[in-house]
Amino acid sequence: MGHIAILGVFVADTTYRADRAPKLGETVLGNDFALGPGGKGSNQAVAAARAGGNVHFISKLGRDLFADMGMQIWQEAGVTPAVTHHEDGATGAAYIFVEEATGQNAIIICPGVAGTISAKDVEAHADLVGSADVFMTQLEQPLASAIRGLEIAKAGGATTILNPAPAADLPAAVFPLCDYVTPNESEAEALTGLPVTNIETATSAGKQLLDMGVGAALLTLGDNGALLVTKSDAIHVPAFDAGPVVETTGAGDAFNGGFAVALSEGQSPVEATRFGAATAALSVTKPGTAPSMPKRDEIDLLLRAAKAT
Repeated sequence: MGHIAILGVFVADTTYRADRAPKLGETVLGNDFALGPGGKGSNQAVAAARAGGNVHFISKLGRDLFADMGMQIWQEAGVTPAVTHHEDGATGAAYIFVEEATGQNAIIICPGVAGTISAKDVEAHADLVGSADVFMTQLEQPLASAIRGLEIAKAGGATTILNPAPAADLPAAVFPLCDYVTPNESEAEALTGLPVTNIETATSAGKQLLDMGVGAALLTLGDNGALLVTKSDAIHVPAFDAGPVVETTGAGDAFNGGFAVALSEGQSPVEATRFGAATAALSVTKPGTAPSMPKRDEIDLLLRAAKAT
């Protein structure tokens, strides 16, 4: 099992379930509220650790109750935190609206003090990043810090993964630093300018990302599973049926965390994609983000059951 280093943000998720989202100036009565740990980087770290990975998570926290929540979920999941605590900034938070009937979500994230993570902050953890077998980051912290992490990891020989979420304009120099880029449909369209509505259009977007310099494009397609596009092939991995969908929040993070673990164990890119898809399928059968991440035995059971059918 290899070492996984993840750079990202922790926030406290405030999740509101209602029949519909309010319009501007309108108040609607919700059906449920939950407070729990979140943030894409933290979610991915929790997903990877629960899936059996050896994970370090690099970030910044305040000194508040939300920071305590982060430390607790990492301890429970087996994540090793490489974080600094700061008196002059709050730990971040996220507003998550979940549509009751479908489980679909809309999110606003405020990263708090993690929004000040700098390239120098990443360099302070160069030993962890440079020695990693797999390094993964996203775009909730400043872009400069993500780029510096990718540079250090690439120089150290790590397999590098960029989950380009939330969608943002990226400089051309970023893409050659990425062995894998893992966008969803809307993020892939934002990066390439090509609409992604089915496997054919996803393949076109994946090939465009290859032309931009990435090693491989791994597009997550919701109910349609995932598509791995390499220089030699485009392989569709169907979604797994793990049970009724309760909430899709965090499914992409579950996928990325599972994918990173499988790569760190030496599984092939296609096997790792299947492992990530199984991790994501299990995560949507439970409410919440980090709390919904499945354990390794659940993932292995789902993979075995799928092979038997």
